Amino acid sequence: MASSTSTGKIRFCRTDFGVSTLDCHSHGRRGRNNKRAPCSPFISLPSSLSPGAFQISQFPRLTLKSHTFLLKCYTDDDDHHSIPNGSEDDATQSAVFSLESQQVKACMWIWRGYSIRYQCCGDSGPALVLVHGFGANSDHWRKNIAVLGKSHRVYSIDLIGYGYSDKPNPRDFGDTSFYTFETWATQLNEFCLDVVKDQAFFVCNSIGGLVGLQAAVMEPKICKGIFLLNISLRMLHVKKQPKFGRPLIKSFQSLLRNTALGKLFYKSVATPQSVRSILSQCYHDTSQVTDELVQKILLPGLEPGAADVFLEFICYSEGPLPEELLPQVKCPILIAWGDKDPWEPIKLGCAYGEFEPVEQFIVLPDVGHCPQDEAPHLVNPLVESFVARHASIKDDIASESICIDVKNF
Repeated sequence: MASSTSTGKIRFCRTDFGVSTLDCHSHGRRGRNNKRAPCSPFISLPSSLSPGAFQISQFPRLTLKSHTFLLKCYTDDDDHHSIPNGSEDDATQSAVFSLESQQVKACMWIWRGYSIRYQCCGDSGPALVLVHGFGANSDHWRKNIAVLGKSHRVYSIDLIGYGYSDKPNPRDFGDTSFYTFETWATQLNEFCLDVVKDQAFFVCNSIGGLVGLQAAVMEPKICKGIFLLNISLRMLHVKKQPKFGRPLIKSFQSLLRNTALGKLFYKSVATPQSVRSILSQCYHDTSQVTDELVQKILLPGLEPGAADVFLEFICYSEGPLPEELLPQVKCPILIAWGDKDPWEPIKLGCAYGEFEPVEQFIVLPDVGHCPQDEAPHLVNPLVESFVARHASIKDDIASESICIDVKNF
């Protein structure tokens, strides 16, 4: 339990983990009557916190009106981005590997004709879907899947265009943008319907946080709660660009996307040395930037089509902002933020703790942009406690089927 007091801009929080401070505005938010309501507690965790165990009540399964999709698993010897040859029965072999005494399966799901890789672990408890950030993939949750799978049904998905999911060429869609938060949110919601077959909690890092929020706004009956880790502030969004700089930024983006310069730029980035350098910028504890991590991030980026997806997204300056989506979300939200993130400064991010659905804003000390990988000993217990608080809450559709409209792109 946490209690807090505030003096000026400083929020002091007493928790089970001790006392800490955060220098940011936290005067409380305005309620429906335009009166200040108590602000979400700002909690800072000591980096020495060891993982804790939480008792999670069994989550009721729901009967779903599901679409018919092909679901296949691949073995470790198969190409990660392709469906194994042979009959559908042969293709249902699962790649199972042991991690901390838990079995993690790597599978392929056919979504609207595209192959989507995901990993899963656990066969009981609430469902969690882990959503990676820009340039990453489901392997970025390798330190979380098995641990959380001890008491949850955990799924980690490669968003289309990333990891070992298919990477359709964005130019094939003409003037219609394909790699948008609406596309990824639709993918996430339909994944819950067709694979998870249940309501789920979304655990999201960076750009994945926008995907989770957008999905919850589009289909609020699917998401039980959202755990955001260093959500992207989207500082290159057109609304946040200085007006005098917008034409210059747009011209530079067009140059990258439509000329050979973009492919040359990507070629210089997609190397072990560059990936290690970039990760060392956003990880405060650079000892966590291992050869394994570099390979997990780099290898999918060498797949055909990866460069086009990369260039398309860095030129994507439109779409929703976190501050536009947060007020629309109906489920509870917890935000945790590594305070040494050089890309998404916590002094800007802490403002998100003032939005109505956000129950807590937790500071992760001496952690960078990817807390789930850099400090899983902090993140995993927080996810477990957040889910435990909300998994048993009954809602209006607990005894109903979930059915969403499938919209064509």
